[in-house]
Amino acid sequence: MGTTMDAVKNLDAETVFATLSPAEAVAALRTALATDFDPADDIPRTITDVTAGNMIFMPAEIGRWVGVKLAGVSVGNPDRGLPRIMAQYLMYDSATLELTTVIDGAALTTLRTPAVSVAAVEPALSRFTEPVKVLVFGAGPQGTGHVDTIAEVLDVDLADVTFVVRSPNQVSEDVRERGRVLEAQTAEVDAAVRAADIIVTATSASEPLFSADLVKQGAVVMACGSHDPNSRELPAALFTSAMVVVEDLSTVLREAGDVILAIADGALDADSLVTMKQFTTGAVAPNDDQTVIFKGSGMSWEDLAVAAELVEKKSRS
Repeated sequence: MGTTMDAVKNLDAETVFATLSPAEAVAALRTALATDFDPADDIPRTITDVTAGNMIFMPAEIGRWVGVKLAGVSVGNPDRGLPRIMAQYLMYDSATLELTTVIDGAALTTLRTPAVSVAAVEPALSRFTEPVKVLVFGAGPQGTGHVDTIAEVLDVDLADVTFVVRSPNQVSEDVRERGRVLEAQTAEVDAAVRAADIIVTATSASEPLFSADLVKQGAVVMACGSHDPNSRELPAALFTSAMVVVEDLSTVLREAGDVILAIADGALDADSLVTMKQFTTGAVAPNDDQTVIFKGSGMSWEDLAVAAELVEKKSRS
């Protein structure tokens, strides 16, 4: 007999964050990549334009679970005081396809996106033996989420955290509690880029946020702001001598403007791209003084890997 809606568990945002820590989300992704699962086999997501923005359908299957994220991205929501992303995540038993759990999809996305970035670059983080300076472009949930995840996973302390935004007067107190806030496109920002050990870009920008010559050699850069092939947050020149880590080759060449445009500009060779699975399992490693860039645009398997750990941990509690 099929599962009734009364038997379906609902995990709200508060439960998501209370149950699974950022470090546990990173570990769940790393565990998935260490198995026979290959992100290249992930089910492609579907993105459909609607009046308010777009709707995203993201199905995935790993082991005993099938999951689907249904997300709406409304570009006008921030002006309404609402989250830009509205989403639900549905978990099914992979054998019976019975619906077992509905998860707050926005909370799951907020947890998994920085976890993906950190899991992707984690082998490079061991190069830092002194407290690090972190620079974040953007101060939304993904910006703060990256700071929290980096802080949990790093073996060293955060010496300094800086957020760069277009409108500092609109930044909330919880952002200011994590670090200082600078207005974009100022000399102070240029100085912060020069000093940064880790740079995160989590914005809606379509053009580069800073100049490549400001980034010091050996920095770790995580770009997660878009899945638009015509938009970029990073300058092409930054890719010239860096190791570039991506979630999956076909996905990045279809969706990730930072990579697509750098290739088109002649600053990056597609054959040099390193997949997240190759990097996290140690198949490929950079020199400690080589800049490492991770460009993520989001894949369906990532939500499921984190959701599965969330559901299984909740069932044990």
